[in-house]
Amino acid sequence: CQTAEILVRFEELLLKEKPDCVIVRGDTNSTLAGSLAASKLHIPTVHIEAGERSFDRRMPEEINRLVADKLSSAFFCVSQTAVKQLANEGITKDVYWVGDVMLDANLANRPLAREKSSVLSTLDLAPASYGLVTVHRAANTDDPKRLENIVRALSRVNETIVFPVHPRTRGALQNLGVQFGDNVRLIEPVGYFDMMVLEENARIIATDSGGVQREAYFMGKPCITLRDETEWTETVEVGWNKLVGVDVEGIVSEWMTFTPPSDQPPIFGDGTAGEKIAEILGRLYLSIN
Repeated sequence: CQTAEILVRFEELLLKEKPDCVIVRGDTNSTLAGSLAASKLHIPTVHIEAGERSFDRRMPEEINRLVADKLSSAFFCVSQTAVKQLANEGITKDVYWVGDVMLDANLANRPLAREKSSVLSTLDLAPASYGLVTVHRAANTDDPKRLENIVRALSRVNETIVFPVHPRTRGALQNLGVQFGDNVRLIEPVGYFDMMVLEENARIIATDSGGVQREAYFMGKPCITLRDETEWTETVEVGWNKLVGVDVEGIVSEWMTFTPPSDQPPIFGDGTAGEKIAEILGRLYLSIN
């Protein structure tokens, strides 16, 4: 229903505005609907974050990525891994490695977040004295056994854990009826600046979020991914992200022992992805017009 509504309304907007191209980003339902609407009207589509794959078609995000890439005319990739994946699928024309626009935003806003956020003092947290957890994916929240395993594992960790709870996750936890250990501090969802500060000062991060996996890498934090797969395979390949699924013993063990390498290659670029995209789009507009 959501995708269909976006598709109808966006098509109306495209017919009115008649853009030279449509830019879609990521893997949301808006990405899918935007690329479909543009393609049906023969408007070139540009996909930011093209080429990312989890290789799990049970995930709606994976379908959105695949369709967007099949319908796009130009592809902006956050990493060389994504460039290679597109090549494996036969897509090599107008493929550009530009880096990650999320890194651009992170670097630009990090000083402001430090200045504006008071989350550490509010929660009485010292830097590197806690772990940060986020859980929101339906694969975890809608499966009582998986969610119970996460609760059990986090409760066994000998460290303070800060857990901003997504509304869907809160409802699932209430239905589950299992209590966290005293080490886990459940808090309301936080804003962008507070989340950046919590990430930057955490000792370790555990998540099922693709965005938080990348932000952990931006911040130089070891990341434990509470999934069996990830679209951000490059973070795993360089040793900064560990896929643990929801195995209780695996989560507890990796939480206490996981140590990433001393080096951290710039797999997501240098923080100038937006500038590169703007320059390339300028050239593409000339060819379109």
